[in-house]
Amino acid sequence: MKNYLLETFSYNDSTNRQLLKKIAELPDQTECIRLFSHLINSQYKWMARINHESRAPQMSWWDPVYDFNDLEEEWGKSLKLWTDFIFSIDEDTLHSEVHFTGYDGAQWAAKPLDLALQLNYHSIHHRAQIQTIIRQQGFEPDFVDYIGTKYRRLG
Repeated sequence: MKNYLLETFSYNDSTNRQLLKKIAELPDQTECIRLFSHLINSQYKWMARINHESRAPQMSWWDPVYDFNDLEEEWGKSLKLWTDFIFSIDEDTLHSEVHFTGYDGAQWAAKPLDLALQLNYHSIHHRAQIQTIIRQQGFEPDFVDYIGTKYRRLG
């Protein structure tokens, strides 16, 4: 499972970085920047929850909204937290529940595996929204489907 998660994080990393290049061309980047910032903040917040950081309950899923020029660097930092974490734990830990304080102040539990899957699937969800915004602004979105990273032409 660790290898699957790392591969999925890698796929999301490359496609999200590709997406940033397209966002740079847009006349109105506002909503794309907000959604991309949300992905970064989600990775930071879930890791803060796992680490029982005192600031975790107050961290926003949506703020800060980063400057476009900072998105790539912040994305890389938030992603590194997760890939380093996955590398550092064993399979048993991946499948063992961690406790955290939830949105309502109550204690909750989830497996790191499920949190990592959530972040990866969440990235796909918001990337699709950004792709729609790109199309609505008259641009052709890039092909970022997973299979595009796997299949090959035979001649």
